[in-house]
Amino acid sequence: MWPNSSFNAFLLTGFPDLEVPHHWISTPFFFVCLSVLFSNGTLLFLIKEDHTLHEPMYYFLAMLADTDLGLTLTTMPTVLGVLWLDHRETGNVACFSQAYFIHSLSFVESSVLLAMSYDRFIAIRNPLRYTSILTNNRVVKIGLGVLMRGFVSVVPPILPLYFFPYCHSSVLSHAFCLHQDVIKLACADTTFNRLYPVVLVVLIFVLDSLIILISYVLILKSVLSIASREERVKALNTCVSHICCVLVFYVTVIGLSLIHRFGKQVPHIVHLIMSYVYFLFPPLMNPIIYSAKTKQIQSGILHLFTTHRAGA
Repeated sequence: MWPNSSFNAFLLTGFPDLEVPHHWISTPFFFVCLSVLFSNGTLLFLIKEDHTLHEPMYYFLAMLADTDLGLTLTTMPTVLGVLWLDHRETGNVACFSQAYFIHSLSFVESSVLLAMSYDRFIAIRNPLRYTSILTNNRVVKIGLGVLMRGFVSVVPPILPLYFFPYCHSSVLSHAFCLHQDVIKLACADTTFNRLYPVVLVVLIFVLDSLIILISYVLILKSVLSIASREERVKALNTCVSHICCVLVFYVTVIGLSLIHRFGKQVPHIVHLIMSYVYFLFPPLMNPIIYSAKTKQIQSGILHLFTTHRAGA
């Protein structure tokens, strides 16, 4: 029998044994957070205002920027609260809600990258039918499907958290709430909560990455059939940004997964650093990658800031 006790709040953890320099550690987190908000916000504003960017490729990019903003805004307030103010306590409802949005948005990001690979697949395999296949109506349906897939699939493991008793401890191992952290503290049968996320990761992260890989194999096959070398290079260049974002996302996912599964002897701080890399690196890099590799976005940003300066 488990002890019949529970508590109404959890304690978040920053960097153990580094509490004194927490305010210094918070400085790079703060500036990375500002960079993520500014770069993704600028990208969204640009796509909204520039009518030349009103195409499926950029609509999916806007979904990616929205997801990155959501993930950062969900995670960073409690992180900065712990590092700046030593505000470690978080209520059960707030904790479970944060875990829900963190995991949901992670799955949404994978789904958006999958949708973007479909966009590139159609653009290169059927360029003449691109606009007739990826109509605005279809893009909206894909977007709604992406959101439903991410937000509905996470409900089953998160919902029981509200009803479990907790008596092992109230201390979590991160400065934000994760399902796998909370479930370790529950005094109940958590078999479903331990097995379901594994299935979910396979059905979303693993399956999405395999489909993206297959789509690029088919894309490469189509590109190699193009006679002109210049046209081949041009076709591949339209995929470079997406490929880089896919690598940034899935390399961090794989790295974090390997650390959690096989890094039992690895110092806890390494686990913490990898978790922050997972949550901050893709949102930071995605707009930079697209700004650096996409001429339409480069010219749009240049025009945006030139117009703003001229108006000032």
